[in-house]
Amino acid sequence: MVKVGEITHYFSGIGVAVVKIVDEIKIGDKIHIKGTTTDFEQTIDSMQVDRKPIMVAKKGDEIGLKVVDKVRPGDEVFKE
Repeated sequence: MVKVGEITHYFSGIGVAVVKIVDEIKIGDKIHIKGTTTDFEQTIDSMQVDRKPIMVAKKGDEIGLKVVDKVRPGDEVFKE
């Protein structure tokens, strides 16, 4: 697994995490989100930058990512 980002914020009402990207990810990638109490996998089906859908997120981007479970700031995002 390769670290691709870190959670900086979570909007519980809409189930969206803000992720600071450190390595490229794209729609369809399988990711694993892990933290002290967080541990789940999902496939990316929706990402946004400035409320606009994107297909690929590059190093340095801060993206909104729809997540299937609660995440917390500091949780790490890995690509399978």
